[in-house]
Amino acid sequence: MVQRPRPRRPHAPARAPTPSPTPARDDDETIQGLHAGLAVFATRPDAVMRVAFSRAVRSEVGALARWASDRGVPCHETSDGELDRIAGGSHHEGLCILARPRRWLSTGDLADLLARTRGTCLALDRVRNPYNVGAILRSAAFFGVDALLLGAPAPHPGLAPTAVRVAEGGVEHLALARTTDLADTLTRLRQRGVRVVGADGAAKDDAMGARFERPAALVLGNEREGLADRVRAQCDTVVAIRGSGAVESLNVAVAAGVLISRMTTLLSS
Repeated sequence: MVQRPRPRRPHAPARAPTPSPTPARDDDETIQGLHAGLAVFATRPDAVMRVAFSRAVRSEVGALARWASDRGVPCHETSDGELDRIAGGSHHEGLCILARPRRWLSTGDLADLLARTRGTCLALDRVRNPYNVGAILRSAAFFGVDALLLGAPAPHPGLAPTAVRVAEGGVEHLALARTTDLADTLTRLRQRGVRVVGADGAAKDDAMGARFERPAALVLGNEREGLADRVRAQCDTVVAIRGSGAVESLNVAVAAGVLISRMTTLLSS
């Protein structure tokens, strides 16, 4: 019996190789939140390494998805459950971006920046609650503050993902620096001509009469303990926001908004 040759199947067209995602490093940052993620794309697109989004925000991230496709950056639509896993929670607002580490200025570079531009800086003395930090960042960006200085006795861990999300993209518009000795850093800023104003609810001077001069640094203290003694000693003046007396003090993020508004209004007049 003669066997007939089997017909050959046409070869499938070759597929373009899928770009391998860049391996994540320990210092890479997962940005969660729609406005926070889109702000990274708008201000430092070269930092974007991977993108994951939900169907609900497909139209909002269209430009980002097209950009990622053109450049071979891994980008995919996925479930809310997968986004929960990536973000480590459910408050991602439908978008997560893996980004290269953000740049932190040295304290010397910060001093140079403020002296050169006669700019404004917000300094946080051991303020760690990420919701408060995020709200402060948002207010600082809204009112046009130039830089944020984080201070802590030990190396500051940087910005928590929650703080970045709550800032609604504001963090991308601020120069960032951190120090393990805020009092010493404030001394160095004063030596460069920066006027340092501290905030404390028990201070005698009214914040509404405070004198701000460029370059300026506004210092806010720990939510429970206020300004550390060494930090307070490096302030040119310490002021308080006067209230009705019904409650002892304002939340630090609310106080920051009031004081930043006052500072920037005076400095722009």
